[in-house]
Amino acid sequence: MPARKAVSENSVNERAQHFLKVLIERYIRDGEPVGSRTLARDAGMDLSPATIRNVMADLEDVGLITSPHTSAGRVPTVDGYRMFIDSLLTLKHLDESEVDTLKSKLGNDQSSAVVLESASRILSSVTHMAGVVMMPRRDHVSFLHIEFLPLSGDSVMVILVTKSGEVLNRIITTKRSYSAPELEQVANYINQTYSGHTLTKVRESMINEMHLAKADMNRIMTRAIEMTEQVLDPVKGEGDCLIAGQTNLMNFNELSNMHRLRQLFDAFNEKHEIVQLLDGCLHADGVQIFIGEESGYSHLDKCSIVTAPYEANNEVVGVLGVIGPKRMEYDRVIPVVDVTAKLLSSALKQL
Repeated sequence: MPARKAVSENSVNERAQHFLKVLIERYIRDGEPVGSRTLARDAGMDLSPATIRNVMADLEDVGLITSPHTSAGRVPTVDGYRMFIDSLLTLKHLDESEVDTLKSKLGNDQSSAVVLESASRILSSVTHMAGVVMMPRRDHVSFLHIEFLPLSGDSVMVILVTKSGEVLNRIITTKRSYSAPELEQVANYINQTYSGHTLTKVRESMINEMHLAKADMNRIMTRAIEMTEQVLDPVKGEGDCLIAGQTNLMNFNELSNMHRLRQLFDAFNEKHEIVQLLDGCLHADGVQIFIGEESGYSHLDKCSIVTAPYEANNEVVGVLGVIGPKRMEYDRVIPVVDVTAKLLSSALKQL
């Protein structure tokens, strides 16, 4: 996220903050610039039109609202939304029946791939925006069984069966040629010792154990470390995500410009920008919100993204979220994203 100097809450008095909150809530609801008369009516304060115009002018001077060229009304800026979310927003927490509905839609008796796809659809259908779920990083996926098959030269075929039943094939290049018995010995050692662990933990454990192992065991573990490093290296920087409900964004006027939609849908199709954004949230604490240019990607400048990490085996392995217009209903979307991430973590834990 690019560094931005946000407007300090202390620089805006309590009355101005109240008007900012009312203005943003109205704009989120209607999608139209808010004029002083509308603001006076919604604010519920007995103030003259001149006083309200002065407050709006003050909010505009500090960069929290702005006036579109085509209207005398005002709309919030990114800084305005940021102050609203950080200081003025009241969340609408989901009640028990809503949580139960989400849980039933997600399910937990299917494969992890199906559960992840269900999560993206749920986020889309509940918020009426685009739901996105980052696929778990392969180095954080628990494996059940691994095999190494010799190919020509220094190439080896790796067959990895994950705990969730997914079969992954990859060709790696080793430092020297290995015979089939050598590769079988390495595979047996890894399967007997580390089945059920993530590849990252396998490598960490091997390195720790090498310092304690006898010399005649070092050869096997050295080969095993080389193999797991080769399996991990190709997936670093890789990533994919599931996106549902992209067409919902066409229903918002501020995103319906054809050129803007084309850029946005290109970003959805290529995915790498979205994956990079989600990847940056892997180690974040709880819900993260990116408003407009805060994402750092020009194709998402007119959007807001609300994200939350999810876990498998008590370890954060991915991020999910919602992509929509900047005037999304944050009070509703934030709890939906947060709860869905927790439910997904619970579902994956039971697989």
